[in-house]
Amino acid sequence: MEIDDLTPAERRLWRAFATGAEVDFREDGEQAVRAVVLRSLLLNGPEEPGEIAALKVRGARITGVLDLRYATVDSVIHLTHCRFTDAPDLVGAHLRYLSLRDSGMPGLSVTRARIDGSLRLTRCRFGGPVRLDGAQISGALFLEGAEIAGPAAAQPVLQLNQITVEDDLCARGLRAQGLIRLDGATVAGSLDLEDAELGNPGAHVLDAEALDVGANLLARRLRAQGRIDLRGARIPGRVDLLDARLSNPGGTALRASSCVIGEFWLRRGPRVEGMLNLRRAEINQLDVEPEMLPGQVRLLDLTYTFLTPHEPAGRRLPMLERDGEGFDPHAYEQLTAAYRRIGDDQAARLVQLAKQRRRRSTLPWYGKVWGHLQDAAVGYGFRPLRAAVWLLSLLAVGSLVYAGHHPPALKAGEAPRFNPVFYTLDLLLPVISFGQEGAFAPRGGYQTLSYVLIVTGWILATTVVAGVTRTVSRQ
Repeated sequence: MEIDDLTPAERRLWRAFATGAEVDFREDGEQAVRAVVLRSLLLNGPEEPGEIAALKVRGARITGVLDLRYATVDSVIHLTHCRFTDAPDLVGAHLRYLSLRDSGMPGLSVTRARIDGSLRLTRCRFGGPVRLDGAQISGALFLEGAEIAGPAAAQPVLQLNQITVEDDLCARGLRAQGLIRLDGATVAGSLDLEDAELGNPGAHVLDAEALDVGANLLARRLRAQGRIDLRGARIPGRVDLLDARLSNPGGTALRASSCVIGEFWLRRGPRVEGMLNLRRAEINQLDVEPEMLPGQVRLLDLTYTFLTPHEPAGRRLPMLERDGEGFDPHAYEQLTAAYRRIGDDQAARLVQLAKQRRRRSTLPWYGKVWGHLQDAAVGYGFRPLRAAVWLLSLLAVGSLVYAGHHPPALKAGEAPRFNPVFYTLDLLLPVISFGQEGAFAPRGGYQTLSYVLIVTGWILATTVVAGVTRTVSRQ
């Protein structure tokens, strides 16, 4: 391109390029600069010995398509506070550094590009989709305060799948209406979505399957309408959802199944609207407030080491009972282990008792009957004092009845002196004999009472043995 073909604004820019000086058009009012001029500068611009060429422009209106497809650009690019009439096309480009901070444009395509430094899209306003899929960024990616308004819900407004960011991906305060794709993305540092507002009601709002984050996923005060999918993600630090609002009524609000996570924080916010799916996830510390859990959770094969904050078992058990996939003994064992790890044996026993009661609902009728007997007698072995209460009650009843009516002796001359207390104990305890039961024979209703005491004694003895065996085996 000949220098004579340039407008005064473009000529000013051409002269500044060789020394890397910044050109600020905001003081003179918005000036139009053709995108083809910028392309020519970046590919074949003038150079001066001892100077570092750079394109630094503020407040320009850039007309036409900035086409740098598969180009190699050695100069840094600062196009800040600019307005683009067309979406820049940087597919496959190799850039040193790119900043479009505070600019507005119909869209952006940086697919499979390579950027040796950082990519800064801070507070940019996009009227259409932003595509960064497959890009390799050696520095950080900045999207904080950016606004993206996209097309129909089926098409992503922000394509970040298979992207590689060797530093942080900062999208704090991002505003996006539509689907964000992060499938297979790799972020060496942290992924920051704090204060972001993401909306795609009734559909996926953040699809990040197999996401690999080197540090943390920060999402405090996140507002998300739609489904967040983190299936298979690896986040060794923490997933921080403090004060977050997750909403997808009638569907899944958050799916973190098959994930490996260091710490998962879900506290201080309103109740999640929609299902929470943590199936097959591996979490070192699960930090969840019961009030935030939705009406439906999926916990099949979820494993965790620590469960915080410490809550009574009665507040944690509803989490297991909301799993619509049926009885999952593993979930109860995980909760039991978490309580035992901190020394709360009483809570651990309550969880095990709840497990047996939940299991009882899956048994046939005869199993349910036997289960109810064990529960009433000794609380499945986790409430052994209950058996003592039953025995003492029956002992008192039998002693009072037989004290008022001594049963006749089988052999009057050989029978020992009748003792109503030890006679009743002989009937109740099947493995102990005080010599009373075999020496006396009650009749009528008193004989029926003796049968009841014998049968009840056997039932109590059997349930106590079963409960003690279960408790010992658990220890």
